[in-house]
Amino acid sequence: MIDYGIEIWGDDDFIVKEGLVCINAKTQPSLLEITQEVRNSGLRGPIILRFPHLINKQIENLYNNFTRAIDENGYRGSFNAVFPLKVNQYPQAVNTIIQYGAPYNYGLEAGSKAELILAMAQTPIGAPITVNGFKDTEMTTLCFMAAHMGHNITVTLEGIGELESIIEVANSSNLTVPHIGIRIRLHSTGSGAWAKSGGMDAKFGLTATELIAAMHLLKEHQLIQNFSMIHFHIGSQMEDIAPLKKALREAGNIYAELKHMGADGLKAINIGGGLAVEYAQNKQQSLKNYSLAEFTNDVIYVLREIMNAKGVDHPNIFTESGRFIVASHAVLITPVLELFSQDHQEKSLNFSQHNPPLIEELRELNTLLNRDNCIEYMHDALDHLESLFTLFDLGYVTLQDRSNAEILVHQIIKKSLHIMRGSPTMELTRLQERLQERYLINSSIFQSMPDYWGLQQHFPVMPLNKLNEPAIRAASLWDITCDSDGEIKFNPNAPLYLHDVDLDEEEYFLAFFNIGAYQETLGMNHNLFTHPNECSIELTKDGFVLRDIIESQNILDILDDIGYDKRQILIQLKNNLASSLFSTEEEKSDTLQKLELYLYQNGYLRTTN
Repeated sequence: MIDYGIEIWGDDDFIVKEGLVCINAKTQPSLLEITQEVRNSGLRGPIILRFPHLINKQIENLYNNFTRAIDENGYRGSFNAVFPLKVNQYPQAVNTIIQYGAPYNYGLEAGSKAELILAMAQTPIGAPITVNGFKDTEMTTLCFMAAHMGHNITVTLEGIGELESIIEVANSSNLTVPHIGIRIRLHSTGSGAWAKSGGMDAKFGLTATELIAAMHLLKEHQLIQNFSMIHFHIGSQMEDIAPLKKALREAGNIYAELKHMGADGLKAINIGGGLAVEYAQNKQQSLKNYSLAEFTNDVIYVLREIMNAKGVDHPNIFTESGRFIVASHAVLITPVLELFSQDHQEKSLNFSQHNPPLIEELRELNTLLNRDNCIEYMHDALDHLESLFTLFDLGYVTLQDRSNAEILVHQIIKKSLHIMRGSPTMELTRLQERLQERYLINSSIFQSMPDYWGLQQHFPVMPLNKLNEPAIRAASLWDITCDSDGEIKFNPNAPLYLHDVDLDEEEYFLAFFNIGAYQETLGMNHNLFTHPNECSIELTKDGFVLRDIIESQNILDILDDIGYDKRQILIQLKNNLASSLFSTEEEKSDTLQKLELYLYQNGYLRTTN
């Protein structure tokens, strides 16, 4: 059985059962069964399946582990968390977070005006809101409005200029002053692809000198009691625990020093986000070296020790980990449209009564192939193929002869790989990698997995079924965009092997996991392929129920979104077609109906898949 490293990245959310990948909860329905049910509703093209129970699981794990660590270490501060909206702003994700986060007083983090408005509208009164990123006076005023509504909102200063805006709004209005946080510029750096979020060259944060200046301004304008939080962030995907502990020591000492300097209202340290998600499918490529339990233990222990040594009350702890909360809840399902060696099937052979001798020899090799002779016969087949190419170039064999030779050699290699799959030789492995199969998937990498294109970030991928059958084809994945970069190349260091299937006889679906963080919000409409179809899956005691089915945008709406007048486009196309010559009025009417149907369908390919 092939599990595609599910025990490494799956976190017990998914299992392989009877050759199918299944949800590891309740009745354990298979992803194939769910996909077929969604497609029965009429949707075609790629589908994002959302599993709200996985968001609930992650929220529970985060709070339960911090609560345990606090109890075990005798820590006297509280744990609080907010979800950063930049990670996934889609309503299906945010509404689920609000629903399952309510018992924990889980809040939201905003980094722009639009996100702030969303946070103000969605966050329950009393749950925390933090506001990060650069701000102008308008955005600062919105924060005051949120505080006036009763929201527990903290405005994080990214520079001294933002404190001046707060002072200005406080002096010019009677609105409630929000809590004030200060992002500190640490010397410590993080690890992984986003390590530049920390360190002295980081984009955000105040230096030690600016911190002292901010303290003076806060006191001067009677806002020192509103200064309640310091904040740091050393990376979105912290792969190594050691840099975090170093950053905690630095931030903890800064917190204690600020308390001694008279920051009496200071009660919290926001350690930012960065809890890592495992994307690797083999142990050699594993991305993180710690567990959630170790992470929470280290945070609590380090801060407790510093505060005890400095004689300072234990601060409340805030986190802003978004990737950890939502990455696992979304799975991209995409049909395979074509295998580019599909023409190398035996049914495509077409022999004549009198074939060239080399063709007859290849036919014999293909017939007599077995475990004892497959390596020798494979060598002979490759040699014969080269000879036939030469004969073709010289005009001695026909195009049909060449086609037959290519199919026969392809069949011999496939059979050899299958025969030797339990004990492959180095030569067969190299040949297997060289003769890669290209799988055309009905999806856009730029839209659904932009971090693969932009950062070469790997996402776990596996077929929905056939997991109890050998997968011998070294696979490269091509998307349907008109761009050569729309490809997930075969990587010998993290190899992907898929099945040899006849798509004329059966469907074959691939699933991409851990795509729930950043991919949807970063996805670009390259070639005007937009957000895929989506559906939330509610697991029940009897199986599952489909919720919130949303079809991908239709073609006219896509064009309308980028500034075209969709009504004018429709009228223009209809007029052009109506003025064309048709043999009958019935044919004209039928063509016009088809045109309108196509324009109101989504932009992904609509084959039998």
